[in-house]
Amino acid sequence: MPSRLLLLVLLVATGALSACRAGFRLNRYPTNEALYQAALGEFNKKKWVNAITAFEKLTNDLPARDTLLPRSYWYLAHAHTRQREHLLAAQSYSRLFESFPDDTLADDAAMEAARSYRRLWRKPSLDPTYGESALATFNALIGLYPSSEFVEPARAEILDLEQWFATKNYETGIFYLRRKAYDSAIIYLRTVVERWPHVPRARDALLRLAESFEAIRYHEDFNEVCARLRRDYAGDAEVPRVCAGARPAPVPGATGPTGP
Repeated sequence: MPSRLLLLVLLVATGALSACRAGFRLNRYPTNEALYQAALGEFNKKKWVNAITAFEKLTNDLPARDTLLPRSYWYLAHAHTRQREHLLAAQSYSRLFESFPDDTLADDAAMEAARSYRRLWRKPSLDPTYGESALATFNALIGLYPSSEFVEPARAEILDLEQWFATKNYETGIFYLRRKAYDSAIIYLRTVVERWPHVPRARDALLRLAESFEAIRYHEDFNEVCARLRRDYAGDAEVPRVCAGARPAPVPGATGPTGP
């Protein structure tokens, strides 16, 4: 029994040594061109760790004007994405379009950088820093490459991000509203209405804003918000309920009763 165990250990050790010898080694490639081809081979075989190791070395070693450098950033970023290392991916994509703004991959890289940042903001209640980075990168794409095929998709992504920003402020407003801290609730709800009036969450913020004003008897503000709700959401079933006590908006050109 001990001899069989020893044999098994030796076989495992021999297999591990063979695998180690057959593994990917950077020092096997004497030139950047050879390493690039080897890195591309590892990438195509979906050996992401090897590809990252090789392309990372290339991004450090290649001269600034070498045409392989932007490609190395591109594949490095892609490999990080495959590993779900979205921050590292975003940084590599950003290096590409910031360092090589005229490269044919530049607008692709800007789009992918923004999407990588977007993936890092997993839900509206979390810290929006990565969402802000995504928004800035989408806007940079639109500003730098106005004729890019990615402009319209970037605008759609921006609208989705703005809904999340609005939702984050809305949820904070609701937190204060439930605790009857109306002044604080109004600040956050107003931010939604003023900064993102075009997103779906603006409707919810207006309704809760009306309820807040009614609760603290700010009659003028309550009437004003309800006038807006009746105008912008005329068919909404919740508006009549929330604004039941609000005065109707004055009809333009109408005059009140006159004396004798």
